Amino acid sequence: MKKLVMAILIMAGITASAQDHSKKGNRGDMKDFTPEQIATIQTKKMTLALDLNDSQQAKIKQILTEDAKTRKAKITERKASKEEGKKVLTADEKYAMANERLDHEIARKKEMKSILNDDQFEKWEKMSNRKKMRGHNKERDGKNGKRTSRD
Repeated sequence: MKKLVMAILIMAGITASAQDHSKKGNRGDMKDFTPEQIATIQTKKMTLALDLNDSQQAKIKQILTEDAKTRKAKITERKASKEEGKKVLTADEKYAMANERLDHEIARKKEMKSILNDDQFEKWEKMSNRKKMRGHNKERDGKNGKRTSRD
């Protein structure tokens, strides 16, 4: 019996250590890139997915470059505040951040609607929604993937 328990524990340990915990999507690959490089890669991915023309590519690259610069600055700001020891945000700070993020999403959606045609915009929205949902299934039960009754 002891040997059986020991064998199970060893197998569980091997299984747990064999899993790659550092893999968090493509963002880890892009953390060392400049904002311009990030925007170029994202634009090319969008061009492949949405079949963008040259004019659309130029406009979208400009938007994505601005976004990447803003994102880089915010990450730097967060790291600095973390080093200062400030970890917990107040309710007002959380509200302001959420409000700012949603305003940015609304503006981005309007810009994309003006650049893309109807079919491209529809595809872009689907792509955006999939990205948002990836890894953010807080309302789902971890056992069987069904929604909880808290809807």
